[in-house]
Amino acid sequence: MATSSTTKERILEALRSLPADATVDDAIERLVFMARVEEGLQQLDAGQGVSHEEVKRRFGA
Repeated sequence: MATSSTTKERILEALRSLPADATVDDAIERLVFMARVEEGLQQLDAGQGVSHEEVKRRFGA
């Protein structure tokens, strides 16, 4: 339950930090970005990340 409260607090803070003229689309974009970052961090914690070298190999860099 504490995680939900913490998540809710982060969401509210993200919305409060939007400029006064922000649109609903701006808010949604911010929340989707936050969700994707959290998902990526969870994947890294689960060992599902891709190394820098692997990314370079995949993209031919």
